[in-house]
Amino acid sequence: MKKKSIKENPALQNVLTTEIPKRLSVLPLREVIVYPHMIFPVLIGRESSLQAVSEALKREKYIFLSAQSNPLAEDPRPGDIYEAGTIAKIIQIVRLPNNLIKILVDGVVQGRVIEFTEEENFMEADVEIVPPSEEDDNPELQAMMRHAGDFFKQYVRTNRGIPPEVLTAFDNLQDPVRRLYYAAANIETAIDEKQAILDKFTLQEQYFVLVALLTAELEVLRLEQDIDDKVQETIQKTQKRYFIQEQIRALQIELEEDEGDAFPELTKIREDLDNTNMPPETRKKIDEEFEKLKKTQPMMPEYGVLRNYLELVAALPWSYATADTLNIMHVRTILDEDHFGLEKIKERIIEYIAVLSLVKGVQGQVICFSGPPGVGKTSLARSIARALGRKFVRMSLGGVRDEAEIRGHRRTYIGAMPGRIIQSMKRAGTVNPVILLDEVDKMVTDFRGDPSAALLEVLDPEQNSAFNDHYLEVDYDLSKVLFIATANVKYDIPAPLLDRMEIIELSSYLEFEKEQIAHQHLIPRQLEKHGVQEFPVKFTKDAVLELIRSYTKEAGVRNLERQIAAVIRKTARNIVFDLSKTEQDMTDEARHKESASTKRPRKKALHPEIAEVVELTSSEAEVLSHPHKIKAREQVRTVEREITGALVHEYLKTPVNRRREKELSDKIGVVTGLAWTSLGGDILPVEVTIMPSSNKEKLTLTGKLGDVMKESAMAALSYVRANAEKLGMSNDALQEREIHIHVPEGAIPKDGPSAGITMTMALISAAAQRPARGDIAMTGEVTLRGNVLAIGGLTEKLLAAKHAGITTVLIPKENEVDLLEMNEQTLAGLRIVAVGHISEALSEVFRN
Repeated sequence: MKKKSIKENPALQNVLTTEIPKRLSVLPLREVIVYPHMIFPVLIGRESSLQAVSEALKREKYIFLSAQSNPLAEDPRPGDIYEAGTIAKIIQIVRLPNNLIKILVDGVVQGRVIEFTEEENFMEADVEIVPPSEEDDNPELQAMMRHAGDFFKQYVRTNRGIPPEVLTAFDNLQDPVRRLYYAAANIETAIDEKQAILDKFTLQEQYFVLVALLTAELEVLRLEQDIDDKVQETIQKTQKRYFIQEQIRALQIELEEDEGDAFPELTKIREDLDNTNMPPETRKKIDEEFEKLKKTQPMMPEYGVLRNYLELVAALPWSYATADTLNIMHVRTILDEDHFGLEKIKERIIEYIAVLSLVKGVQGQVICFSGPPGVGKTSLARSIARALGRKFVRMSLGGVRDEAEIRGHRRTYIGAMPGRIIQSMKRAGTVNPVILLDEVDKMVTDFRGDPSAALLEVLDPEQNSAFNDHYLEVDYDLSKVLFIATANVKYDIPAPLLDRMEIIELSSYLEFEKEQIAHQHLIPRQLEKHGVQEFPVKFTKDAVLELIRSYTKEAGVRNLERQIAAVIRKTARNIVFDLSKTEQDMTDEARHKESASTKRPRKKALHPEIAEVVELTSSEAEVLSHPHKIKAREQVRTVEREITGALVHEYLKTPVNRRREKELSDKIGVVTGLAWTSLGGDILPVEVTIMPSSNKEKLTLTGKLGDVMKESAMAALSYVRANAEKLGMSNDALQEREIHIHVPEGAIPKDGPSAGITMTMALISAAAQRPARGDIAMTGEVTLRGNVLAIGGLTEKLLAAKHAGITTVLIPKENEVDLLEMNEQTLAGLRIVAVGHISEALSEVFRN
């Protein structure tokens, strides 16, 4: 193998050994590699680079060029640049504005840093020259050089960003070293990959890196070409389809045929629109939109918008209506099947349907069921729809805060869709469904609009015959729709919306009503849901009452159903356990009989389907077959399981509600009030403590009270102070005292004026040091003159008093008329005393 070295080239030896200094200034380059035998312009702007160039001019214009390994470094240090680079000579300098210079460098030879030496403002380094070498008789190198040449030519032909002149210049080069660096300089790849060639110091290693780079780049170019071909193919198909459609369209115009025949989707839309029987003025508008669709190219965005719009219009019911079942006896039967009690509510529904049968129209009435959760508002609406034979659609409005949810979005917006009303009509498929506006009291108003205001048009009989959805943009008739709303608190419904509704109050269920609902509806439903309806499971009366009294505290029956489900789950567990045990006992007994009747050793248990293959006896196959499961099920089915109160307590453990008899005892400064919440009624103890004050009179209110309740406390205190002598206490009983009024369960917000009489009595008890009766509760607003004013939620409050063991309840005299409409079961066991003034309540609250 013959090597040509630097010693055989005296001219090159003179340049490399005589002219090039050993120590050179270092010029870091960002995002660029300069190879030997390259002439390259470099823009200089950094102060350290300017100093390095200045120093190079003093050293025969030689400078060491090296790429930055960290291109983001503004002031590169030795660790930020590569050690391998190119020794170049500055052949031209051009000064530019803003203290910039541009130099033209000529790469001379490859070099590498032996040691960096930092000067004050720039870097220097002792650089070792890496002389070029060539091995003429190395076949591996020759093959690699030829391979690299072929790859580079293929790369240039494939890469559209490289001009063909590059290939001509490459073919004119004969020196392998120059061909190596020329090819490397024209590869479009990352800097660190190009640097890998300078990091190698033999020609064979450098060519190996070059071949690897070209191979990777050719693969990337191939993938890019494949992607480009696929894109072009798709575009060509789309254009071809477009041209064909246009030709068909033109031919049909010439033949005066229907343009939809060539487009099945348009034909389908046209047929659907023809079957809608929409009003003429609406059809005129829709036909205009259809003409727009026919003239719109399928690839345009408007085509999809128009098509979706017309498909919605075609899917809406415009004239189809279900026939109403107006037999009030049938309606009554359905209501009784689905709900126990609620006689007043059922009577009002019967009246509504009776009027409907006479006038043959909805008459614009909107019913709103208002009451605590779980009392059957939603299920009542569903029962009405079932009784009338109408479609039922539930539309939840809880948390809706955007007007567009009701009226829809205009089609100019991306992703526009119709409002919930139109969507509900589409889902119903008829023009006369029952639409339930659920939780209408929980809509929210914000910067996006007021959804309750949008509902005004929907519920107003004078307007809803021409309801205009922003997306639909044509009038739609809602006059045949029966709207039913539900709410927990009617006071949270905006006044204009409330004015359009007929409110039907649903009060809390009585104990005996909950018991009947449990037996007739909840228990059968849960037995079926848990798969134990075929087994005799019976809930006794005391079991249901135990669930109601000790494990639930609610106005409705939702939690009661959950507790029933918990008991049935445990019963189901016991049934499955008994089934397994009975089946195992039967299997063991059969095996015992078989072992006693034959001397053969018992064979291994196998599946009954392969019993014949191993010639098992009939008794052995019977042991292993399903009839044992059937027999076990029949045997367990004969056992009646009775759920008693004691068993309920065993299953559910600690009761949620506990009767505290000590709370019913007489106490000083403690009086029981009654409160109404969205969940039903509750008792509200009020505690008052009077303490000496070192400074001045002070009133402290605790228990997370609202503003109205705080004002009631102030009014009560003012009344007691103004009438201290009449109330049997000294005038200075409340002077220079700190008065603390506390309402327990401080984590729960409380508000409202109905605790005024309770606070007044608690203040009198604490100031006069006389105990108030513990078995009495009261409710009523109090004025500064001591008058007791009417309150709301009386039924729920009386039920809460009964549940707590209260026997006497004081109510405002103005609420006395409400007792006439109450169920006898609500008043049973209660002594109701109506008072119009505080003085009338004193003899009831304080004994003797």
